[in-house]
Amino acid sequence: MPAKVLLSGFADEGAVKKTALEQMTLLAAVGMKYYSIRFVDAGSGVKNVMLLTDDEIRTLQQLHREYDVRVATLGSPIGKIKIKDVDDGTHNRYVPFAEYLEKDVRRAIALAHAFDTKLIRGFSFYPPKGERPEPYLTQAGDMLGQIAALCEREGVIFGLEVEANLVGQTGPLTMELYRHVNSKALMLIFDGANLLVQLGSRKAVLENYHAMKEGVGWMHVKDYHQKGKIQWQGHVDEGMLKNFVPADIGDCHHLEIFRDFAKRIPAIERKLKKFGVPGVFLDLEPHLKGGGQFGGFSGPDGFGVALRSLMRVLDQARIAYELRTYKDIEAIKRAQA
Repeated sequence: MPAKVLLSGFADEGAVKKTALEQMTLLAAVGMKYYSIRFVDAGSGVKNVMLLTDDEIRTLQQLHREYDVRVATLGSPIGKIKIKDVDDGTHNRYVPFAEYLEKDVRRAIALAHAFDTKLIRGFSFYPPKGERPEPYLTQAGDMLGQIAALCEREGVIFGLEVEANLVGQTGPLTMELYRHVNSKALMLIFDGANLLVQLGSRKAVLENYHAMKEGVGWMHVKDYHQKGKIQWQGHVDEGMLKNFVPADIGDCHHLEIFRDFAKRIPAIERKLKKFGVPGVFLDLEPHLKGGGQFGGFSGPDGFGVALRSLMRVLDQARIAYELRTYKDIEAIKRAQA
Protein backbone atom coordinates (compact mmCIF):
# COMPACT_ATOMS: atom_id res chain seq x y z
CA MET A 1 0.00 0.00 0.00
CA PRO A 2 1.37 3.45 -0.87
CA ALA A 3 1.84 6.01 1.85
CA LYS A 4 -1.10 8.41 2.13
CA VAL A 5 -1.40 12.05 3.17
CA LEU A 6 -4.32 14.31 3.99
CA LEU A 7 -4.56 17.46 1.89
CA SER A 8 -5.21 20.70 3.70
CA GLY A 9 -4.56 24.35 3.02
CA PHE A 10 -4.68 27.88 4.35
CA ALA A 11 -8.05 28.71 2.78
CA ASP A 12 -7.66 32.43 3.45
CA GLU A 13 -5.09 32.44 0.63
CA GLY A 14 -7.80 31.60 -1.88
CA ALA A 15 -10.48 34.00 -0.61
CA VAL A 16 -10.45 37.54 -1.98
CA LYS A 17 -12.31 39.07 0.96
CA LYS A 18 -11.38 36.24 3.36
CA THR A 19 -14.99 35.67 4.42
CA ALA A 20 -15.79 32.36 6.05
CA LEU A 21 -18.34 31.59 3.32
CA GLU A 22 -15.75 32.26 0.58
CA GLN A 23 -13.31 29.92 2.27
CA MET A 24 -15.84 27.12 2.71
CA THR A 25 -16.96 27.49 -0.90
CA LEU A 26 -13.37 27.39 -2.14
CA LEU A 27 -12.63 24.21 -0.20
CA ALA A 28 -15.78 22.51 -1.42
CA ALA A 29 -15.11 23.52 -5.04
CA VAL A 30 -11.55 22.17 -5.12
CA GLY A 31 -12.55 19.06 -3.18
CA MET A 32 -10.64 19.57 0.07
CA LYS A 33 -12.07 18.28 3.34
CA TYR A 34 -9.58 20.02 5.65
CA TYR A 35 -8.18 23.50 6.07
CA SER A 36 -5.91 25.47 8.36
CA ILE A 37 -7.65 28.44 9.89
CA ARG A 38 -5.67 31.68 10.07
CA PHE A 39 -7.37 34.90 8.87
CA VAL A 40 -11.13 34.98 8.46
CA ASP A 41 -14.14 37.28 8.38
CA ALA A 42 -16.78 35.40 10.34
CA GLY A 43 -19.16 38.36 10.55
CA SER A 44 -17.23 41.24 12.10
CA GLY A 45 -14.40 41.88 9.66
CA VAL A 46 -11.16 40.09 8.84
CA LYS A 47 -9.17 39.05 11.89
CA ASN A 48 -6.60 36.51 12.97
CA VAL A 49 -8.04 33.32 14.42
CA MET A 50 -6.63 34.27 17.83
CA LEU A 51 -9.01 37.26 17.98
CA LEU A 52 -12.29 35.50 17.16
CA THR A 53 -15.25 36.12 19.45
CA ASP A 54 -17.48 33.37 20.80
CA ASP A 55 -20.19 34.29 18.27
CA GLU A 56 -17.70 34.10 15.41
CA ILE A 57 -16.46 30.73 16.61
CA ARG A 58 -20.04 29.42 16.64
CA THR A 59 -20.61 30.80 13.14
CA LEU A 60 -17.56 28.94 11.87
CA GLN A 61 -18.51 25.74 13.66
CA GLN A 62 -21.90 25.84 11.96
CA LEU A 63 -20.34 26.43 8.54
CA HIS A 64 -17.97 23.52 9.12
CA ARG A 65 -20.96 21.26 9.71
CA GLU A 66 -22.85 22.58 6.69
CA TYR A 67 -19.90 22.19 4.33
CA ASP A 68 -18.50 19.04 5.98
CA VAL A 69 -15.13 20.74 6.51
CA ARG A 70 -12.70 20.00 9.33
CA VAL A 71 -9.91 22.13 10.75
CA ALA A 72 -6.54 20.48 10.18
CA THR A 73 -4.45 22.95 12.15
CA LEU A 74 -4.84 26.19 14.03
CA GLY A 75 -2.70 28.62 12.02
CA SER A 76 -1.66 30.63 15.04
CA PRO A 77 1.18 33.17 15.20
CA ILE A 78 2.39 31.77 18.55
CA GLY A 79 6.14 32.30 18.82
CA LYS A 80 6.32 35.33 16.51
CA ILE A 81 7.42 37.67 19.29
CA LYS A 82 10.79 39.03 20.34
CA ILE A 83 12.84 36.81 22.60
CA LYS A 84 14.54 39.92 24.06
CA ASP A 85 13.05 43.30 24.95
CA VAL A 86 15.17 45.52 22.70
CA ASP A 87 14.39 48.08 20.01
CA ASP A 88 15.86 46.45 16.91
CA GLY A 89 14.06 48.45 14.25
CA THR A 90 11.38 45.83 13.62
CA HIS A 91 7.67 45.94 14.42
CA ASN A 92 7.84 42.63 16.27
CA ARG A 93 6.34 42.88 19.74
CA TYR A 94 7.84 41.74 23.01
CA VAL A 95 5.70 40.07 25.68
CA PRO A 96 7.03 38.75 29.00
CA PHE A 97 7.00 35.00 28.52
CA ALA A 98 5.03 34.06 31.63
CA GLU A 99 2.26 36.40 30.50
CA TYR A 100 2.47 35.10 26.93
CA LEU A 101 2.22 31.48 28.05
CA GLU A 102 -0.76 32.12 30.28
CA LYS A 103 -2.67 34.34 27.86
CA ASP A 104 -1.73 33.68 24.23
CA VAL A 105 -0.70 30.04 24.36
CA ARG A 106 -3.69 29.06 26.48
CA ARG A 107 -5.91 30.96 24.04
CA ALA A 108 -4.49 28.98 21.11
CA ILE A 109 -5.11 25.72 22.94
CA ALA A 110 -8.70 26.72 23.76
CA LEU A 111 -9.30 27.56 20.08
CA ALA A 112 -7.83 24.22 19.00
CA HIS A 113 -10.33 22.49 21.27
CA ALA A 114 -13.18 24.67 19.96
CA PHE A 115 -12.36 23.75 16.37
CA ASP A 116 -11.68 20.08 17.18
CA THR A 117 -8.08 20.04 16.01
CA LYS A 118 -5.06 18.65 17.81
CA LEU A 119 -2.48 20.64 15.85
CA ILE A 120 -1.29 24.19 16.55
CA ARG A 121 1.15 25.85 14.15
CA GLY A 122 3.78 28.03 15.83
CA PHE A 123 7.27 29.55 15.71
CA SER A 124 10.54 29.87 17.61
CA PHE A 125 10.79 33.59 18.58
CA TYR A 126 12.74 36.45 17.02
CA PRO A 127 16.29 37.18 18.11
CA PRO A 128 17.27 40.86 17.79
CA LYS A 129 17.56 41.86 14.14
CA GLY A 130 21.12 41.51 12.93
CA GLU A 131 22.15 39.03 15.65
CA ARG A 132 22.91 35.35 15.08
CA PRO A 133 20.27 32.92 16.39
CA GLU A 134 22.67 30.42 17.98
CA PRO A 135 23.19 32.32 21.28
CA TYR A 136 19.41 32.19 21.82
CA LEU A 137 18.91 28.47 21.23
CA THR A 138 18.83 27.52 24.91
CA GLN A 139 16.45 30.31 25.88
CA ALA A 140 14.12 29.60 22.94
CA GLY A 141 14.29 25.88 23.68
CA ASP A 142 13.35 26.42 27.32
CA MET A 143 10.39 28.59 26.29
CA LEU A 144 9.25 26.06 23.71
CA GLY A 145 9.59 23.37 26.34
CA GLN A 146 7.07 25.16 28.53
CA ILE A 147 4.71 25.53 25.57
CA ALA A 148 5.07 21.83 24.73
CA ALA A 149 4.47 20.82 28.35
CA LEU A 150 1.24 22.83 28.43
CA CYS A 151 0.17 21.41 25.07
CA GLU A 152 0.86 17.85 26.21
CA ARG A 153 -1.31 18.33 29.31
CA GLU A 154 -4.10 19.60 27.05
CA GLY A 155 -3.74 16.80 24.50
CA VAL A 156 -2.54 18.91 21.56
CA ILE A 157 0.64 19.16 19.49
CA PHE A 158 2.69 22.29 18.87
CA GLY A 159 4.15 22.37 15.36
CA LEU A 160 7.35 24.39 15.06
CA GLU A 161 7.67 25.87 11.58
CA VAL A 162 11.08 26.56 10.09
CA GLU A 163 11.13 30.17 8.90
CA ALA A 164 13.52 33.05 8.19
CA ASN A 165 14.55 35.51 10.91
CA LEU A 166 13.50 33.27 13.83
CA VAL A 167 15.76 31.31 16.16
CA GLY A 168 14.67 28.16 14.31
CA GLN A 169 15.35 29.54 10.86
CA THR A 170 17.08 26.48 9.36
CA GLY A 171 16.74 22.72 9.49
CA PRO A 172 19.69 22.16 11.84
CA LEU A 173 18.53 24.93 14.21
CA THR A 174 14.93 23.67 14.41
CA MET A 175 16.29 20.20 15.04
CA GLU A 176 18.41 21.49 17.91
CA LEU A 177 15.29 23.05 19.43
CA TYR A 178 13.36 19.81 18.91
CA ARG A 179 16.01 17.78 20.69
CA HIS A 180 16.31 20.33 23.49
CA VAL A 181 12.58 20.18 24.20
CA ASN A 182 12.34 16.39 23.80
CA SER A 183 8.55 16.25 24.01
CA LYS A 184 6.04 14.14 22.09
CA ALA A 185 3.87 17.28 21.98
CA LEU A 186 6.42 19.12 19.80
CA MET A 187 6.83 18.37 16.11
CA LEU A 188 8.54 20.25 13.30
CA ILE A 189 6.91 21.72 10.20
CA PHE A 190 8.98 21.62 7.03
CA ASP A 191 8.52 24.46 4.51
CA GLY A 192 10.82 24.39 1.51
CA ALA A 193 10.24 27.94 0.32
CA ASN A 194 10.97 29.33 3.79
CA LEU A 195 14.42 27.77 3.46
CA LEU A 196 15.10 28.58 -0.18
CA VAL A 197 14.56 32.32 0.28
CA GLN A 198 17.35 32.35 2.87
CA LEU A 199 19.75 29.77 1.49
CA GLY A 200 19.34 30.28 -2.26
CA SER A 201 19.91 26.79 -3.61
CA ARG A 202 18.05 23.53 -4.21
CA LYS A 203 20.92 21.62 -2.62
CA ALA A 204 20.65 23.65 0.59
CA VAL A 205 16.90 23.03 0.87
CA LEU A 206 17.43 19.30 0.48
CA GLU A 207 20.23 19.29 3.06
CA ASN A 208 18.06 21.21 5.51
CA TYR A 209 15.16 18.79 5.01
CA HIS A 210 17.41 15.87 5.87
CA ALA A 211 18.73 17.75 8.91
CA MET A 212 15.24 18.16 10.40
CA LYS A 213 13.26 15.23 8.99
CA GLU A 214 13.47 13.13 12.16
CA GLY A 215 11.25 15.69 13.88
CA VAL A 216 8.84 16.55 11.04
CA GLY A 217 5.17 15.94 11.78
CA TRP A 218 3.61 17.72 8.81
CA MET A 219 4.56 20.03 5.95
CA HIS A 220 3.61 23.35 4.46
CA VAL A 221 3.76 23.32 0.69
CA LYS A 222 4.92 26.40 -1.15
CA ASP A 223 7.75 26.80 -3.59
CA TYR A 224 9.99 29.57 -4.86
CA HIS A 225 11.98 30.28 -8.00
CA GLN A 226 15.30 31.84 -7.14
CA LYS A 227 16.11 34.28 -9.95
CA GLY A 228 19.80 35.02 -10.09
CA LYS A 229 21.95 35.10 -6.97
CA ILE A 230 20.47 34.97 -3.49
CA GLN A 231 19.13 38.39 -2.58
CA TRP A 232 19.47 38.24 1.18
CA GLN A 233 22.32 38.26 3.62
CA GLY A 234 21.17 37.87 7.20
CA HIS A 235 17.72 39.35 7.82
CA VAL A 236 15.17 38.45 5.11
CA ASP A 237 12.72 41.17 4.07
CA GLU A 238 9.69 38.89 3.71
CA GLY A 239 7.56 41.61 2.14
CA MET A 240 9.95 41.77 -0.82
CA LEU A 241 9.65 38.10 -1.79
CA LYS A 242 7.93 37.99 -5.19
CA ASN A 243 8.81 34.69 -6.87
CA PHE A 244 6.58 32.09 -5.21
CA VAL A 245 5.52 29.36 -7.67
CA PRO A 246 3.63 26.02 -7.65
CA ALA A 247 5.39 22.99 -6.21
CA ASP A 248 6.10 21.34 -9.57
CA ILE A 249 8.07 24.23 -11.09
CA GLY A 250 10.01 25.70 -8.16
CA ASP A 251 13.52 25.19 -6.83
CA CYS A 252 12.71 23.37 -3.58
CA HIS A 253 13.21 19.74 -4.69
CA HIS A 254 9.67 18.79 -3.64
CA LEU A 255 9.65 15.58 -5.68
CA GLU A 256 12.84 14.26 -4.12
CA ILE A 257 11.74 15.39 -0.65
CA PHE A 258 8.32 13.74 -1.01
CA ARG A 259 9.90 10.48 -2.18
CA ASP A 260 11.93 10.38 1.02
CA PHE A 261 9.03 11.61 3.16
CA ALA A 262 6.83 8.78 1.83
CA LYS A 263 8.99 6.29 3.72
CA ARG A 264 8.49 8.25 6.94
CA ILE A 265 4.73 8.75 6.73
CA PRO A 266 3.62 5.49 8.45
CA ALA A 267 5.75 6.16 11.55
CA ILE A 268 4.62 9.80 11.74
CA GLU A 269 1.00 8.72 11.35
CA ARG A 270 1.31 6.36 14.32
CA LYS A 271 2.65 9.19 16.50
CA LEU A 272 -0.10 11.57 15.41
CA LYS A 273 -2.90 9.08 15.92
CA LYS A 274 -1.92 8.71 19.57
CA PHE A 275 -3.13 12.32 19.91
CA GLY A 276 -6.24 11.66 17.84
CA VAL A 277 -4.94 13.27 14.64
CA PRO A 278 -6.46 11.52 11.59
CA GLY A 279 -3.27 11.40 9.52
CA VAL A 280 -0.28 13.26 8.12
CA PHE A 281 -1.15 16.63 6.61
CA LEU A 282 0.33 18.46 3.67
CA ASP A 283 -0.82 22.03 4.16
CA LEU A 284 -1.00 24.12 0.99
CA GLU A 285 0.24 27.70 1.51
CA PRO A 286 1.20 28.77 -2.02
CA HIS A 287 1.57 32.60 -1.84
CA LEU A 288 1.29 32.70 -5.66
CA LYS A 289 0.17 36.34 -5.69
CA GLY A 290 2.33 37.50 -2.80
CA GLY A 291 3.40 36.68 0.73
CA GLY A 292 4.76 38.29 3.86
CA GLN A 293 5.55 37.82 7.52
CA PHE A 294 2.08 36.78 8.64
CA GLY A 295 0.40 35.35 5.55
CA GLY A 296 -0.01 35.37 1.80
CA PHE A 297 -2.48 35.45 -1.06
CA SER A 298 -3.02 33.24 -4.08
CA GLY A 299 -6.60 33.98 -5.12
CA PRO A 300 -9.09 31.24 -5.92
CA ASP A 301 -7.42 30.64 -9.29
CA GLY A 302 -3.94 30.47 -7.78
CA PHE A 303 -5.08 28.17 -5.00
CA GLY A 304 -6.54 25.76 -7.56
CA VAL A 305 -3.40 25.89 -9.70
CA ALA A 306 -1.23 25.20 -6.63
CA LEU A 307 -3.39 22.25 -5.56
CA ARG A 308 -3.26 20.61 -8.97
CA SER A 309 0.50 21.14 -9.09
CA LEU A 310 0.89 19.52 -5.68
CA MET A 311 -1.19 16.55 -6.83
CA ARG A 312 1.06 16.07 -9.85
CA VAL A 313 4.15 15.93 -7.63
CA LEU A 314 2.46 13.52 -5.23
CA ASP A 315 1.50 11.27 -8.13
CA GLN A 316 5.14 11.20 -9.26
CA ALA A 317 6.27 10.49 -5.69
CA ARG A 318 3.68 7.68 -5.40
CA ILE A 319 2.01 9.22 -2.37
CA ALA A 320 -1.75 8.65 -2.15
CA TYR A 321 -4.29 11.36 -1.27
CA GLU A 322 -7.99 11.89 -1.79
CA LEU A 323 -10.42 14.66 -2.61
CA ARG A 324 -14.18 14.75 -2.25
CA THR A 325 -16.20 12.20 -4.19
CA TYR A 326 -19.86 11.76 -4.98
CA LYS A 327 -20.12 9.54 -1.91
CA ASP A 328 -19.15 12.53 0.22
CA ILE A 329 -21.86 14.63 -1.41
CA GLU A 330 -24.42 11.89 -0.77
CA ALA A 331 -23.34 11.71 2.87
CA ILE A 332 -23.82 15.48 3.29
CA LYS A 333 -27.27 15.26 1.69
CA ARG A 334 -28.30 12.50 4.10
CA ALA A 335 -26.96 14.42 7.11
CA GLN A 336 -28.87 17.55 6.11
CA ALA A 337 -32.11 15.76 5.25
